[in-house]
Amino acid sequence: YFYQKSDAIYQLTVEFCRRFLPAYGDRTVDQMVQAARSGKQNIVEGKEAARTSYETLLKLLNVARASLQELLVDYEDYLRVRNFRQWELGSNEFVKAQQLGKEHNESAFWREIIKTRNGETIANLAIILLNQCDYLLYRYILKISERFIAEGGFREKLNQEPRTHRYKK
Repeated sequence: YFYQKSDAIYQLTVEFCRRFLPAYGDRTVDQMVQAARSGKQNIVEGKEAARTSYETLLKLLNVARASLQELLVDYEDYLRVRNFRQWELGSNEFVKAQQLGKEHNESAFWREIIKTRNGETIANLAIILLNQCDYLLYRYILKISERFIAEGGFREKLNQEPRTHRYKK
């Protein structure tokens, strides 16, 4: 689920930047798009690395989380510097958006939603999706960490193999 959510966040961010931030002379656009892309891409790379190393998977998932946290702060800054309201926990908007985020991970859904929304609304939606993605990533990282401690990964087991043979002789 967190990869789909990260893809939706990436596409939402690209559209948000295109519509609501200056195209030239503002590094924020590049930084936001790169942070969104980095979050998504590091999840993909981590999942591929999991075939041989839990350690590498964990590192890449933590990089993904850090990138998405950076993006979260950019959206919060967008609201703050423009004196827009960030939706409060429990408010009607927050609850509705949170439910939508739980029900819809597909990018196409979010691309349609944001076509008719203003920058304040899209930034708030992105903040909610980013927090949901962070929660899912965090829980997955905990699960993989426990598995890594208990089992090790393929690479870790390979590194132990020569030592095991040495001691058997």
